[in-house]
Amino acid sequence: CKDQAETDRLWDALIAGGGKAVQCGWLIDRYGVRWQIVPQEFLEMMHRAEGEQARRLMTAMMSMVKLDVAELKRAYDG
Repeated sequence: CKDQAETDRLWDALIAGGGKAVQCGWLIDRYGVRWQIVPQEFLEMMHRAEGEQARRLMTAMMSMVKLDVAELKRAYDG
């Protein structure tokens, strides 16, 4: 997804009507199809992150259900 707004929009649409949130940006839609909704900024941070920065970023992501760009950025920045 290009940003948090698109992440939220897609997440809400795929959860609607009986979908289920899982973890780390994963969900299962009402038809049983699994999706991972990932904001582009997270992928860019992961590409640049090294060492402790990467560990903080992954720890933050693993604690989330729907990915939150602002929270991921705080973890990235330390």
